[in-house]
Amino acid sequence: MPTPESEAFLAKKPTVPPSFDGVDYNDTPRLKAAQDAIIKEQWVKSMMARLVREELAKCYYREGVNHLEKCGKLRERYFETLKDSKIKGYLFQQQNFIPGQEDPKGQD
Repeated sequence: MPTPESEAFLAKKPTVPPSFDGVDYNDTPRLKAAQDAIIKEQWVKSMMARLVREELAKCYYREGVNHLEKCGKLRERYFETLKDSKIKGYLFQQQNFIPGQEDPKGQD
């Protein structure tokens, strides 16, 4: 796996932000790059929730009957990450994009 400072890592890093702000829909390469960035961002959030869930499971197993006291912070963090963990795709954001508004119609 490439290190965070390597050229291979920087080459794979998305060059556009995960939104359709400033994207010309007739410019296919930029449109596809924005779509890919949105999907990658959603996958990162999903994997973060997965990692927190795995840590929570370890805590539950390790603490046993005291898990309600000892794992409360992990449980709250998991509930927070669970809100954004679903992979929604990019079509809703693309079809309902309003320039200057980050989340159209309250959709994350």
